[in-house]
Amino acid sequence: MFDKKLFAGALLAALAFAPAAHAQDLVFTLKNGTSAVMTYFHTSPAGVDDWEEDVLGSDVLGPGESVRVTIADGRSQCVYDMRFEFDEDSGLDITEDTQDLCKLGSYTIHE
Repeated sequence: MFDKKLFAGALLAALAFAPAAHAQDLVFTLKNGTSAVMTYFHTSPAGVDDWEEDVLGSDVLGPGESVRVTIADGRSQCVYDMRFEFDEDSGLDITEDTQDLCKLGSYTIHE
């Protein structure tokens, strides 16, 4: 005979250990390891052709400074393209990279 209590307990256990189907915020620390002021930092999910808004907004990230970055775009994707732009007088080129942000605790940009 079917045991309802056993079934309910098994169902609750399965739900408790099932992976979440919703997206979580991606959080990491961005460190400016260059000698220049970072003026813009853009991210975009890998495979998307357009850059998202500047993460720094009206702020800049000076040499040696770091900032906690949260990407809360509602996506479940982990691999993101990143674009770094520096003060135009610095002589540094725009730099792009791709990383798995779910595995990333911190990222340091170097010259």
